[in-house]
Amino acid sequence: MADDNIIALTDVEKTFRDFWLRPTVKAVDGLSLTVRRGEVFGLLGPNGSGKSTTIKMILGLLAPTKGSVKLFGLSPRAIAARRKIGYLPELSYLHPFLTARETLGYYAGLCGLDRKTAKDRTAQLLKMVGLEDVAMRPVGGFSKGMARRVALAASLIGKPELLVLDEPTSGLDPVSTKEVKTLVKALKANGMTILTTSHLLADAEDICDRVMIVNHGKTVAEGNVGELGTSLEEFFLAKVGEANEFVLADFLS
Repeated sequence: MADDNIIALTDVEKTFRDFWLRPTVKAVDGLSLTVRRGEVFGLLGPNGSGKSTTIKMILGLLAPTKGSVKLFGLSPRAIAARRKIGYLPELSYLHPFLTARETLGYYAGLCGLDRKTAKDRTAQLLKMVGLEDVAMRPVGGFSKGMARRVALAASLIGKPELLVLDEPTSGLDPVSTKEVKTLVKALKANGMTILTTSHLLADAEDICDRVMIVNHGKTVAEGNVGELGTSLEEFFLAKVGEANEFVLADFLS
């Protein structure tokens, strides 16, 4: 049903232009996708394939050159839509001198939560991400995995209906990666809708219900993870193989 479509993109294009308004890069080229309520949807592709640009248009940070982007049936820039979103960017910039507890309190304030609600949710989230024992430590001394968990908790402080994760396991060690995946599965089990980007097949296979593969801003494949498992692997291996063969041939010539 249309009402179940939390995100809807229709024939979306995004062309970046230079100072003289000349087109330089078409980052997204005729992309259409829907994300349904309660599912984990993976937007997959190599680095530079247009994933982050698509995410920024969904969040209302960029306007599409052509096409339509709807979030909860509204413009992504509508306040009513933005209140329902939590966002974890690929790179999280946390204030190094704030503790984990103070960091979540800061984001609770941005969400307009009253003091009691902010305190309760901060305690709940610190427990959920396993940082209760270090809640009073400055985040500047945290490992990358711990800082990532603080950032994930911050994206959840407003109890969003939609959680957008841009490369959530980027640069993490295997243990931290597993912890983030476990948290995503738990959120999905509790009914949260999640859109995640990744260039790692294992991440998509572990947490996603449906995926879309993009390359050069275009859709290459889309469907349930079980149906596309082989296609995912073959696509990525083919692209990497073609690039390596070209570079090697050019080098040896």
